[in-house]
Amino acid sequence: MFHPIPRPEELLNRELSWLDFNARVMEEAEDPAVPLLERVKFLSIVSSNWDEFFMVRVAGIWRQIDAGITQPGPDGLMPRQLLERVSSRIHAYSARQHELFHKTLVPLLEAEGIAILEPGDLDAAQQAFALDYFERSLLPLITPLAVDTGHPFPRLGNRALVLVVELEPDDDLLDGDLPASELSFIHVPTGLASRFLRVPSLPGAHAFVMLEDVVRHHLSRLFLGYTVKSCHAIRVTRDSDLPVEEDPSEDLLKTVEEGLRDRRRGAVVRLQYEHGLSASVLDLMSEEMELAPEDLYPCSGLTAFSDLMQLYGQLDLPRLKDAPLPPLPVPQLENNGSIFDAISRNDILLNHPYQSFDDSVVRFVREAAEDPKVLAIKMTLYRVTANSPVAAALERAAERGKQVAAIVELRARFDEAANIAWARRLEKVGVHVVYGLPNHKIHCKACLVVRQESAGIRRYCHLGTGNYNERTSRLYSDIGLLTARPEFGEDLSNLFNMLTGYTRPPKFHRILLAPQHLKKALKERILREIDHARAGREARMVLKMNALVDPQIIQLLYEASREGVRVDLIVRGTCCLRPGVPGLSENIRALSILDRFLEHARIYHFANHGQPETLLASADLMPRNLDRRVELAFPLVDPLLAAQVMEVVELQLRDTLKGRVLGPEGDVLRRGLDPQDPPLRSQLRIYEHALLASGVGALTQKLGPLDPDI
Repeated sequence: MFHPIPRPEELLNRELSWLDFNARVMEEAEDPAVPLLERVKFLSIVSSNWDEFFMVRVAGIWRQIDAGITQPGPDGLMPRQLLERVSSRIHAYSARQHELFHKTLVPLLEAEGIAILEPGDLDAAQQAFALDYFERSLLPLITPLAVDTGHPFPRLGNRALVLVVELEPDDDLLDGDLPASELSFIHVPTGLASRFLRVPSLPGAHAFVMLEDVVRHHLSRLFLGYTVKSCHAIRVTRDSDLPVEEDPSEDLLKTVEEGLRDRRRGAVVRLQYEHGLSASVLDLMSEEMELAPEDLYPCSGLTAFSDLMQLYGQLDLPRLKDAPLPPLPVPQLENNGSIFDAISRNDILLNHPYQSFDDSVVRFVREAAEDPKVLAIKMTLYRVTANSPVAAALERAAERGKQVAAIVELRARFDEAANIAWARRLEKVGVHVVYGLPNHKIHCKACLVVRQESAGIRRYCHLGTGNYNERTSRLYSDIGLLTARPEFGEDLSNLFNMLTGYTRPPKFHRILLAPQHLKKALKERILREIDHARAGREARMVLKMNALVDPQIIQLLYEASREGVRVDLIVRGTCCLRPGVPGLSENIRALSILDRFLEHARIYHFANHGQPETLLASADLMPRNLDRRVELAFPLVDPLLAAQVMEVVELQLRDTLKGRVLGPEGDVLRRGLDPQDPPLRSQLRIYEHALLASGVGALTQKLGPLDPDI
């Protein structure tokens, strides 16, 4: 079945739409209603997001330009045109970011007794503390790198904080006793400590000095015989994408490891530098690193706002942060019996981070590892932490003699090293480790436990929208399902056989697998709603995801809108669809929710004329997910669980405080789809519902100063 893709003018550019998303993140940093340190944190997130955008997306645009590609993308922009627009926007956003920090947030921090001091502002005790820290902790790690005929231009680390020092030899050295180098680079050793050095201060006050300023203040101890003319901080961002050549004859583990080494040598795609850096030095660096003017980003003060997360972590000031929302117990799992007994009674829906990941998913794998009735565990791992309790449970299970298979995707961007370490560690204890498939990343989230019971073998499953990662489970909103339904167990058995062996993809009972079936299945469901609308029946879709990019899906959604299907989209990030365009998408509404938790769940709901179908999925609606990755979607068979999920989704569609309505140009039109709706902040309302369901202090637990209307 073929559907033409939209015309270029009917699509928003993917990269520019992502920049619109990051601008929405910056809105949280600008919002005076957000607690002060949370605003600082959001500003840090904006900067971290830009780092990854440059390392992957901008680097990709440059590779297209260098390859001489002039063919326009689906939106009609050629690579050079796109780079110019991206650079223009980010330069404007960067100026806005610096102004927000220096003119708004710094004064507010100072009013709360939080000061980031210049070395000249330190009192005697603080100066002595900083000097001692410099001599003990910094000086042994510093290696000045001169640039002259005998010293080549140094390789600057990706995202490393570097000081560029211009020097002038003292008069008594001009006879040639020392090289008359005029330029030196210093990597500031930020890897072992916070960039914000806390110095002694009065009770109730919080004083910090920047690590680079401590080094800058003591440069005379590094350059004996020279006078420091100037010193400016710089920061380079390198191409860090990891294109792995798909050669089945090559060892994937070895290939990824080689790619990680190559990443450190990637081309520079951005240079951030402090205002005041001399034009001659800037020209030299541009020449050595082959930088174009659009790659240069001047900064006032901080060159890396991403480090503000360290400041956030160092300040234990509850009054300036969000009230804590601790993960709540899952009511069906609160008794002390076996988790398998609970799952055998009913399917269990999990809503993280509102409900505890540790007490549900981690417990599921740990209990499987220890339970003598469990014979086998099979699991996919995409992003795991260095101390992952889930991976450790698999290790424990293998040590206890159980059959364990782990599908460890080595190409999970920026988590490759941790995944490689776990792959090797699991192999050592006898786990059957599969590194992934040669031509497709394995992005699905599934765990299968095979248990010997009195009635015979029974299979228990976990499927979800998010990673098996205990850290992100506290920050990202995701939905999971624990089930012992035989059809799910058989489907996952077939899935793992396909991933670990050479079995062809079978016909599944419940799950929809990409790249084989999922895209076709989604198209069929969209067309089904179109048929309902054409027959005069009410038709509606609610689709929630991180990104909407796939042109074929977008074209079908446009067709659905033209036929009268009501389409509600909740898209956190990139949205290439233009909502609300007369004659094209007037029946499509798009909402983007940004709040304290990162919206990560993928939910695809189809009304189907009174026989609704609600799917949960690991896949966004992007070509990479639907065509080039192993993904899965699965239906919520229990109508009560489907209704619970849709209750959450409908709450989010009524969010008037954190829900941004997206316009046809990717801009934010307003907060809340319906201006007449009362104030509602969906994430807090969802937590309140989970609190009531859990029975934990439902009437007395202190949530902080919540608005009674939300």
